[in-house]
Amino acid sequence: MKGKAMLKVQAIVREERLEAIIQRLLLIGIRGLTIIPVRGSGAGEYKAFFRGGSYPVHFISKVLLEWFGPDDEADAVIRAIVQVAATGAVGDGSIFVEPVEEALRIRTGERGPFSL
Repeated sequence: MKGKAMLKVQAIVREERLEAIIQRLLLIGIRGLTIIPVRGSGAGEYKAFFRGGSYPVHFISKVLLEWFGPDDEADAVIRAIVQVAATGAVGDGSIFVEPVEEALRIRTGERGPFSL
């Protein structure tokens, strides 16, 4: 890949925080998001309460948000997600950042850093 480096930012967040995160990212000019419903388990132990009893929950529903773009925008994306997604409680989620070796737009054949 020539030119600027690209990064992939993956955030696994609470479903109920998704709309606020999207609005915040749009507000700062970030486009090209992919949203995937996921289920998983983190480091904490979760319990569901139903009719006065508690039950262990092994996998909880979350949302995986992916963004690909130039590395100079990644910090703003990460800050926006953390500011909106953080509640201070167990289960707020995680963010992962990886380099993208190459990007190719199928329609045009364009290669290089661009937001999807």
